[in-house]
Order: sequence, then C-alpha cells, then structure tokens
Amino acid sequence: MKKYIILFILLITVMACNKELDQVNTNQMPSTIFWKTDNDFNSALAASYKIFKDVNNGYWGVRGVETTNGRGDDFFIRNDVSDLYRLSTFTNSATTGVPGGMFTGFYTAIFRANQVIKYTQTAQLSDSSKKQYIAEAKFIRGVNYFHIAINFGDAPIITKVPDTQNPSEFYSKKSTVSEVYNQAISDLKAAKDSLPLSYPATWIGKASRGSAIGYLGKVYVYMKNWAAAENEFKLLAKTDGTPQAPFTYDLLTNYADNFDAAKDNNMESLFEIQVQDVGGNNPWAGENANEGQGVTTAQEFAPTEVAGWYEAYATEKMFNEFQKEKTTTNDFDPRMYASIVWQYPGAMYYNIPFDTLKDAVTKKPHYSLPYGFQSRIRKYQNWKMANEQQHNDNMSDINEKSLRYADILLMYAEAVTEQQRPADAYPLVNRIRTRASLAPLTAGFTHDQMMAEIQHQRMVEFFREGLRFYDLQRWGLAASAITASDKEGKENYTAKFALFPIPQAELDSNPNMTQNDAWK
Repeated sequence: MKKYIILFILLITVMACNKELDQVNTNQMPSTIFWKTDNDFNSALAASYKIFKDVNNGYWGVRGVETTNGRGDDFFIRNDVSDLYRLSTFTNSATTGVPGGMFTGFYTAIFRANQVIKYTQTAQLSDSSKKQYIAEAKFIRGVNYFHIAINFGDAPIITKVPDTQNPSEFYSKKSTVSEVYNQAISDLKAAKDSLPLSYPATWIGKASRGSAIGYLGKVYVYMKNWAAAENEFKLLAKTDGTPQAPFTYDLLTNYADNFDAAKDNNMESLFEIQVQDVGGNNPWAGENANEGQGVTTAQEFAPTEVAGWYEAYATEKMFNEFQKEKTTTNDFDPRMYASIVWQYPGAMYYNIPFDTLKDAVTKKPHYSLPYGFQSRIRKYQNWKMANEQQHNDNMSDINEKSLRYADILLMYAEAVTEQQRPADAYPLVNRIRTRASLAPLTAGFTHDQMMAEIQHQRMVEFFREGLRFYDLQRWGLAASAITASDKEGKENYTAKFALFPIPQAELDSNPNMTQNDAWK
C-alpha cells in the first residue's frame, strides 16, 4: 500500500440530553455506540491527522502552505486571493481570514485528539492499543501546540473535552507562549515514550517514536534550550550525521526524490502529511463524501498554460541565494534545479521548454516574469507531467514532508554551535553539503561563521517547505532579511508581524479572549 489513505469521520461532541426530552440527534454518533473498537479509534485518529491537510484550515493544506511560505524573504504571493496577498505584503489584520482558518484548524485537531485521549481510557481495548492511541493523540496535540506557539504566541491550552454541563469550559483564557511551548513538550515527551518505532505498511503515515523525538528537539530549538535539543537529536543521528540505531533515518542520495510522489514515505522522512488523489472529486468540499484527499497547492502555483493559477514565485533574493556557491563540478546546486526552474539550457517545465512558455498577463517569455522574478516554483509541483489537470480536479498526491532528516541534521548543528562548539557542527553540515555536491567546509569556523553557513543551508535546503519565516524570527533576523529582499510589501514589515493577531471571530465569540499585545 503506497500510503496510509486517510478515511475520516466527523467527530462531534456528544451533547447531553434533556431528561424530559430524551431524544437522539440523528446527525451524531453517540459515545455509547462509537468509541468501542480498534477501528473506531483508528478512524478517530485518522480524522485528527486529517486536519493537518484540511484545504482551508490545515497547516499543510493549500492555504496553510501559502501562509507559512508567503511571509518569508524567499517567497511572494501575487495579488489574486486578497487575504494571501495581505499576508505576503504585511498588511493583514485580525479580520484577515486565512490565519483565522489556521487557528480553527489547530483547535479542531486538538479537540479531536482530546476526544481520543478521553474515550480510550474507558474503552475495552488491549493495554498496548490504549498506549498507542493515547500516544498518537498526544503527538497530534503537541505538534499543534508547537505551531500555535510560533504563529500566535499566547493562546489557550485545552487538554480535555469540554463538559457540556459547564458552559464556562467553552470559553478558554489565554496561557503564555512559554506555557504553550511547555504543553507541546509534555505531549511530545509522552508520545516519545509510548509510540512504536515503526508500523506495518498498512498504517504508514502514523506518527512514530522518531516523529515525536524529532519534533521534541525542534520545540527545544525554538525555545533556545540547546542542550535539551542536542539530547533529542543525538537519539536520531550520530555525531557524524549518520543514523543512530535503532533509527534508520538518513538522507536520500538524490535531494529531488523527496518531492516525488513515487518516493513518498522514504528514509529521510520522520513525519509527512499523507495526501492522495482518492475519495470524492472535490478537494474544497469540506468534510463530507465529496471531499477529495489530495491537495491543490501544485495547481495554485503552476502557470496558466498548464491549468494553474500562478499564485506564487520565488523572489530574486532566493534565486540569487541558490547561486552563492557552485558544486565541485562548477554546476548549480542540485537543490536549485529541484526547487525552481529558470532559463538555462534545456530547462523543461511541464514537458515544455521553459523559454517557450509565455506569461498569461505580460505575454512575455517566463524568463521575463512579472515583478522582476526570473524563476518559477518546481518543488512539490507535478512538473514532469503535461499539466496539473492530469489528476482528478487538480488534486496533487505528493505528500508534504513536515519533518525531514536534513532538518534534524541542521538543527543538531545549530544546537552544538550555539553551545560554542562549532567544530562539532562540521560533520553534520558537511553531510548536507556533500549531498548537494558542495566541497567540505574549510577548518577553523568561528561561531558566527558556522551560524552564517547553517542559515544559508537552511534557506536553500527548505525553500517552499514553510520554514524560512520562522527561522528568521527565531534568529532575530526577520526585519533585516525582509527589508533586504526584493519582496513586494517589505516596507510594511514591523515587529508586530512576527505573530498573527488573535482572529477577530474568536475575540467576538469568546468573552475570555484578549488580543495579542502587539495588535492591540
């Protein structure tokens, strides 16, 4: 089975019945019927994982991908979908809809995970099944709290299903960002202790012990707890960057294979979002039988000539960053070829020579793109096909890689460098460089030199993977990097855009909610 196909059900809180009108809501499945079997709990977990790729609210759904990438100095979203353009040009506000959808997605997934945790404890299941299901739910909850912390800062922490007899539990107050991070740590530690190392092929895509360790280390990196981060990463990788038993994660030989649907769920992936062109025929249908289980991100970014909406571009700053260093054979970095397409001899895009493509607006060749950009996005695109309509309703089935071994190695290198041990970062960084056919680093790097190298490697390694803006924020470089880019709207950036405001709809519906200080 190529991937774990997510079949989902809607899980809705079972509301208490009025004793005088003891009626059953036929649109809901009562807990006395559901929450019984292993199939019930696997379905519930599938519904929880599924939010990660939800088309509107998922962190790796089409709007989530556009949001996490769109604010970096490496990425620009044109003025078509107004909310996305506002986010990309730093003119968004509390009423901008896309971050509101993200906020909803986080807490929907947390609610579903809380249901699994609650009902597992009283179900007639084996102890091993209970242990695994609770661990999976805590992984899902922990990952969502981590993303809440880096996107919204102070936010509510909800760790149980609200009591329907106590309306006050419906309205949560914010906790501090430190408390949100600590909740993520608590959940990921619990998941790490109880998740299996691996699964049978039927269940590929579920979170494993390595998934939890990797994310736990990542949370520590964002908290700048470098020693704790190092302790997690060394469980996954040796000091020379090779796999640490019993884990077998490693870099693929060919970088581009990470973004080929035929090579999903490979040895470089610690956790990825399972998407597939199956189910209903409408990826925008919402949670019902018509909903497709693919994503439309590739269609959004493709040119009009191949059934795309040409929504996003790599900035010229990104285009130039890829060219800062040539390979040992004096070629472009292979990550550049895998990530973008530009005018070079023999360049092909959707089976068409790149220099023959014409832009839909300017009618000029694509190497004279709008906004002065010279390239188009290739990573995660189905660019070896004729167009994006070869899938059902433009649904792509390339899994989104949420955590790769390359990320582990570079965060590991950063953790030791920030502990004033840049020499220990050499083998970790050089593994990344070697795959990219770059020469090994020369000896004697200082802390600042090694950090500059790590920052460059992260920029070119993870383009279009939603990490750049968040890396800049935690390094304290967002303002300077964005100002120094060619990104439209760069002049609008101020410190308040480090986080999203609490959505206005949440402020209106929750009397205990307050706006983030920077947005008041």
